[in-house]
Amino acid sequence: MSKKHRRRRITAGQRCLIMLTAVLSVALALTCAYKALVHPPQQGSGPAAVSAAVSEVPPEEQDADQLALAAKAAHSARKADFYTVLISGVDDGNGGSDTNILVAVDAGAGQIYGVNIPRDTKIKVNGKNHKFNAAYNIGGMDQVAATLSQQLGIPVDYTVEVSLKAFSALVDAIGGVDFYVPIDMNYDDPIQNLSIHFSAGMQHLSGAQALKVVRFRHNNDGTGYGSEDIGRMKTQQDFLKAVAKQTLRPANLAKVSEFSKIFQMYVKTDLEVGELA
Repeated sequence: MSKKHRRRRITAGQRCLIMLTAVLSVALALTCAYKALVHPPQQGSGPAAVSAAVSEVPPEEQDADQLALAAKAAHSARKADFYTVLISGVDDGNGGSDTNILVAVDAGAGQIYGVNIPRDTKIKVNGKNHKFNAAYNIGGMDQVAATLSQQLGIPVDYTVEVSLKAFSALVDAIGGVDFYVPIDMNYDDPIQNLSIHFSAGMQHLSGAQALKVVRFRHNNDGTGYGSEDIGRMKTQQDFLKAVAKQTLRPANLAKVSEFSKIFQMYVKTDLEVGELA
């Protein structure tokens, strides 16, 4: 064979260099893609923040300039990398959002805070008095967020609407949740076809059972938490912590695709995928 057609042998060192170059190229491409797709949300850019600010502008002054100033004011004097997200659990059968949690995400400090809004909190919409859970029926998540923003005097940047079916499906997907039921629960509502019966103590709850526990307010005889919504909110918060702990177990970390399907089917949000990440 002539020298012209003789193949050049690649040494072990050269192979390593080629592999290293390929790996670095892939890593660089992934890094660029990550930076392009994954990004923090914008403060005060959600519809609720703007609508809450606009509501403070008198109707006769709501021209383009004033509305722009109002929208800008909705995210002024804000701590950097700090966002508010309203998460509402919507009851498909009865309408309304009985569970509402305002979540504050301090991305800079790596901390998350949450506060429940009692469903019976008095609100006024269009000059009429209502309970807070009625805001969803009046105008959907935009109305819920705008109402909460006006009540608390702070902007709501983004919203997440969660169907009760998502809650049940997630619990089942992670294999159920071990949870300490705080009190005896005995409640029957034939109209809703709802029957809740649990003894106080540690229970392994399926999705359907967990949904009953977090929906419970009082027994048919009037006993129970003694504070109805306040007691229920404490149970909901404790249960969410238990769900988070269970979800982060190694066996469940491989179920990302299953969680993603649940999210796509039952969750509506104005956060983009990159912002969620």
